[in-house]
Amino acid sequence: MRFLLLIVFLFGAVVTSFAQMTDAQVIQLLKQAQKDGKTQQEMMLMLKDRGVTQEQMLRLKAQYEKMMAEKEGGAGKMTDTKSGGNRLRTINKEMLSSMDSLFVMMDSIPALVADRSKEVFGKDLFNNKKLTFEPILNIPTPENYKLAAGDEVIIDVWGDSEQTVRSVISPDGSIIVENLGPIYLSGLSVKEANGKIKNEFSKIYSAITAAQPTTFVNLTLGQIRSIQVNVMGEVLVPGSYTLPSLASVFHALYSAGGVNDIGTLREINIFRKGNKIATLDVYKYILEGGNIGDIVLQDGDNVVVGPYKDLVQIKGRVKRPMKYEMTAEESLQKLLDYAGGFTGDAYKKNVRLIRKSGSEYRIHTVKKEDFPSFLLDDGDVVEVDSIVSRFENKVSVQGAVYRPGDYSLDEDIQTVAQLVKVAEGLKGDAFTGRVLLYRENPDLTKQVQSLNLQEILSGREEDMLLQKNDLLYIPSTLGLQENYIVTVRGEVKKPGIYPYIQNMSLEDLVLQAGGLLESASMVKVDVARRVKNPKAKKEALFEAKIFSYTLKDGLIIDGPKDFVLEPFDEIEVRRSPGYSEQQNVMVKGEVMYEGQYAKSVKNERLSSIINRAGGLTTKAYIKGARLERKLNEDERRRLESKLKLMSQGVGKDSINVKTLELGDTYYVGIELDKAMANPGSDYDVVLREGDRIIVPLYDGTVKVDGAVMRPNTTTYNPKKKLKEYIASAGGFAFRAKKRGTYIVYMNGMVAKRKGNSAKQIEPGCEIIVPIRPIRKGMSLAEIMSLASSTTSMAAMITTIMNNSK
Repeated sequence: MRFLLLIVFLFGAVVTSFAQMTDAQVIQLLKQAQKDGKTQQEMMLMLKDRGVTQEQMLRLKAQYEKMMAEKEGGAGKMTDTKSGGNRLRTINKEMLSSMDSLFVMMDSIPALVADRSKEVFGKDLFNNKKLTFEPILNIPTPENYKLAAGDEVIIDVWGDSEQTVRSVISPDGSIIVENLGPIYLSGLSVKEANGKIKNEFSKIYSAITAAQPTTFVNLTLGQIRSIQVNVMGEVLVPGSYTLPSLASVFHALYSAGGVNDIGTLREINIFRKGNKIATLDVYKYILEGGNIGDIVLQDGDNVVVGPYKDLVQIKGRVKRPMKYEMTAEESLQKLLDYAGGFTGDAYKKNVRLIRKSGSEYRIHTVKKEDFPSFLLDDGDVVEVDSIVSRFENKVSVQGAVYRPGDYSLDEDIQTVAQLVKVAEGLKGDAFTGRVLLYRENPDLTKQVQSLNLQEILSGREEDMLLQKNDLLYIPSTLGLQENYIVTVRGEVKKPGIYPYIQNMSLEDLVLQAGGLLESASMVKVDVARRVKNPKAKKEALFEAKIFSYTLKDGLIIDGPKDFVLEPFDEIEVRRSPGYSEQQNVMVKGEVMYEGQYAKSVKNERLSSIINRAGGLTTKAYIKGARLERKLNEDERRRLESKLKLMSQGVGKDSINVKTLELGDTYYVGIELDKAMANPGSDYDVVLREGDRIIVPLYDGTVKVDGAVMRPNTTTYNPKKKLKEYIASAGGFAFRAKKRGTYIVYMNGMVAKRKGNSAKQIEPGCEIIVPIRPIRKGMSLAEIMSLASSTTSMAAMITTIMNNSK
């Protein structure tokens, strides 16, 4: 909302534009951006892309702030000398109060500046909202301050008598004091005014001028007056400004929005009563820390900013790459000082200067010794390069030494042996029979030389002199071979791959793998060893050598003694055939003792577990007993495979098997009554880990579901036929597949409908009527193709019949 109010303000501002876009175009662009819902940051970047300058936006900001100041002072007017004449601006109070937050955001206006190197050093000094240069008022009154009409003075009398007088100096330069009349103070300094007040007040307080005074008087400054100052020339918003009487030139420039893009910072003139009284160099205050209050303005002063004379840009490896305004006598060295000096990676022996020379450009290479005397011209561009990314005295060593890295080629390191010594010598795995020295040729190509370092270090071979950028590579014997490993699998605590260590035994590896599990077979531990013969000329008959051992407490007690592992051996610790973990079955429902039962034998059957649970209760419905079984990994894979095969013929509607929820369990159809009557028969199912046997109570209902009019559950009647149950559910629904009707019994078994007999229906069962799939009709193209084929066939048959007559 506040940004929209700014747009309203911009729309009402009629300012001469010197940017690529006029103010009216900027306004229209912002209005459209606001309508499109763009953020303030996006709007700023959009203005930058369209060529709107930072100065144009800051000029509007300065105009706004001047209006704010005059609004607070009751003026409500702004004098705009650049536009010519006075223009009244009436600003809505709501607008004034809403626009301040936007200009806080505009303090981050560098978003409009693409490259800081194109900024002019010092000009952003007046664009910072947090730096206003307002005079400090809570300080002791300066003794040299000249009093004038509008200043408030405070006269304090204390001692034998006490009195306080507060008065504002009138336009005729006086104050009125009771019993004394008018006292003229205008034009006097505070020090001079104190002397005059002392003399005047001694007329009514004689103790003030006594030899031993007992009454005292002092004059101080209260509210200071306002002065009118004109800021003209190359500033963003030239005009007349009302400022505090202690205001400096910086305060006036800030009020005018700072200098514009062609304004000077080095020669700002202050005129008083037609005479130039001072010249301000902003760089002096920025870089040397001068006192900005040295030049105090007075009523009617004129601050005039002329155009710059020499503007020079410096780029590259300096600390402040920007544009700088230079005076005629300042040299290249001074420009480097203004830019903060060179960065750490700068090339300092010379710099490159580009200068306009008539209709062309000219390059100057300025040497370091000429920096103090080389003078600059307007438009010069100084470029400072970085140092070249190369070394003049570097040699390197890599590989099997204790301190690989880069070293200096100097009087202490001249040869290969000296380089190895300064790198703290060779490691134990160094391969010294053949090391490589990589050398750079003059044309920057590379060559490599092989050296026998062992012979060089022993003195039997001449040492090699090094050159700059040489790289000595000393290979490791470990790096010249494969990573040797051994593998242990099976019944150990931490099976896996382990690094091979020389003289490692089978017992060592078992110990490293955490030892044997309780399930491990100690009489069957196999070691498989690679068959290798690097000199072989025919195919090997065997793929591996197999060794078998018997262990006790992790030690070999049967097998070849002193057996040592070799690289890539694979150890398999078998599972003992005599080890078995408990397998549990859950029994729920109408048995005497519900709960979990551990299988006593591997092939324990259904009837055995029921008997161990105390048998069935009198309320048990034995025909409804069911068995719930967990899917194992093999069953799950088979089920997914079947679903995948089923989905392949469905075309674009094929099933993504991974998205299907297969569940963790399924029902096994059992007939518990037959199992109990015939223990050990095929009816008596062999149980496995995780099975759940549920023996329910009698359920005297029948459920009807699927393609019926209203699926429901009804009471069981032994004389009731299948169609009667379906009729109780409203009958078959549209697209019901009547012949496909099937029955799911409580024990998990399923039966297909056989006629209309009541014998198939049992208590607790569910009758399910499947629905016929929707058959996709033929498309228009398929119908036209079929019609065309039929017509062609008919024509062919007619022709054959005619020819046969």
